[in-house]
Amino acid sequence: MTSKVVVLGAGYAGAGAIQQLEEELDDADITWVSDKDYHLVLHESHRVIRDPRAKDKITLPIHEIKSPSTRFVQDTVVDIDTDDRTVELEDGDDLEYDYLVAALGSKTAYYGIPGMAENALTLKSLDDALEIHDQVKEAAKTASRNDPAKIVIGGAGLSGIQSAGEIAEYRDKHRAPIDIYLVEALDEIMPGQDPELQGTVKKYVLEKDINILTGDPITEATEDEIQFDEGDALDYDVFVWTGGVTGRDAMDDCGLDNEHNRVTTESNFQTSDDRVFAIGDCAIIDQGENPAPPTAQAAWQAAEVVGENVARAIYGQPLTTWTYNNKGTVISIGDEAVAHDVKVAGMDFPISTFNSTPAEVLKKAIAARWIADISSYNRAIKAWSVL
Repeated sequence: MTSKVVVLGAGYAGAGAIQQLEEELDDADITWVSDKDYHLVLHESHRVIRDPRAKDKITLPIHEIKSPSTRFVQDTVVDIDTDDRTVELEDGDDLEYDYLVAALGSKTAYYGIPGMAENALTLKSLDDALEIHDQVKEAAKTASRNDPAKIVIGGAGLSGIQSAGEIAEYRDKHRAPIDIYLVEALDEIMPGQDPELQGTVKKYVLEKDINILTGDPITEATEDEIQFDEGDALDYDVFVWTGGVTGRDAMDDCGLDNEHNRVTTESNFQTSDDRVFAIGDCAIIDQGENPAPPTAQAAWQAAEVVGENVARAIYGQPLTTWTYNNKGTVISIGDEAVAHDVKVAGMDFPISTFNSTPAEVLKKAIAARWIADISSYNRAIKAWSVL
């Protein structure tokens, strides 16, 4: 009997899983579900903050990714019933499955900070990036050199730093009266990263005339100011929060073992239900002491293996164990870029921190390769200028 395989989500994990499943399964009935009819190259979405025209280069239509035989359903996942093996959709009929791949991504975590969810913008979608652009542009219109608009970015990880860098480029290009603040609760930007990388990135951030505030957690956000544990309140015109991730609401009551709404899996992506696999940001994948991070890099790697493992489960074969391979960190600060601990094929050791043109080209090449892999080289070439 033909197995029904359903994939939820069109992020890196979902898009990659679809292509791998199509390669592995000749006789399965594959259905792909997403609330958008495109795949967003999310780790380049900050480019849209500077220039909305970039959206056309970093959104890839679903039909360019999947094969004609794969059914696509554009709808929002409401719930997963693992007992009945069904997926409840917001508008359409329930979908039945024999095997399910949950790749729904994540939503922004607010950590219970009062007022944060109500007053902060986030960067989890194309619409989010467009909204940040619009609000920054509007704030600049009503500001002056004597009274500049205050744009505050909460969270100084990859997303926060890259967002601040794009706003700085917008400010400089348009000569806009804008002051930018990058706020981090811990003592250093890019918490947990190598001090050499932290120092290099900090240098570029400061050169972009971005104010850095560290070591003082946000305790509340009102509609016009941010309050801190110790320091004075900071008023703002636009506030963007990039402080963390948690699982999607659809995973709340699905009956799968989870932590903070993110499903826990074995290193083969199998959840507490052997018919359900989970990858990407919606999952915490067992990797021993250090779970795989919720990054595009990890999702790409996982997608290559989960398709094979679903096929193995269908055919009654042992599942493959996945080990995350950290190939380094590359971050953009506007038009600048910094790379750290990058692993190059054929070399026995990673390249330490470097920047300037080599890092900028590498940053572009990583995104272009992904676009080429799931869509076409033509798409990748067209996108190069905005990556």
